[in-house]
Amino acid sequence: MSDGLRILVIDDEPAMVGAVAALVGSVGHRVSAAYDGAEGLRHYDADRPDLVILDLAMPGMDGLTVCTELRERGATPIIVLSGEGQEAAKVEALDAGADDYVTKPFGKAELLARIRAVTRRRAAEAVDEPEPGSVRIDRRRHEAWAGDRLLRLTPIEFALLEELVAARGDLVPHADLLEAGWPGEPDPDPLWVKPHLARLRAKLRDADAAEPTPVRAIGYRLIEPQPPARPR
Repeated sequence: MSDGLRILVIDDEPAMVGAVAALVGSVGHRVSAAYDGAEGLRHYDADRPDLVILDLAMPGMDGLTVCTELRERGATPIIVLSGEGQEAAKVEALDAGADDYVTKPFGKAELLARIRAVTRRRAAEAVDEPEPGSVRIDRRRHEAWAGDRLLRLTPIEFALLEELVAARGDLVPHADLLEAGWPGEPDPDPLWVKPHLARLRAKLRDADAAEPTPVRAIGYRLIEPQPPARPR
């Protein structure tokens, strides 16, 4: 491998960090280490690694909290490496945003294969690097992104945004938004749409992303934010 990944290992056991570093270093990856969750987040913010390998059972900030915080910061692949092999622990970690879960003690060939797999998947999902503020929907993971920022949306906000993104800037009538946000509701109130879109608009604006803009008495469409005017 001519150009390895930058991998951040977050684990409170120095021996485990050393074992992982030696393994991934043998195939050309570069490793940085953090020995607790808070330190791991600081390393992540400073270095923006290509991959995170994360332990769950750590003193202070636990691994699930770290995983959630990392996922809010971006789409970097996360592999949980934990001694907990129960299905419930795996499900909880994946729901928190992990891309894969490997139990300790791990097989060397397996861990390297998992690293290759998650990086391939991420590359396939983002063939083109998203423009800052551009909105994209990951239906498989039920996630919405503005650039590389994960949007924290309610289920209704997600459904409304999905409908607007699918329209690619075209007008979405009120009736279509009601059907998207409240499927199966026999008599949805048109007034339901406005407050949900107002909250969605605030989240998108905070991320400098396209916003749902009303077309009076007809519907909404997503409009990209305008760049600031250049001084003359």
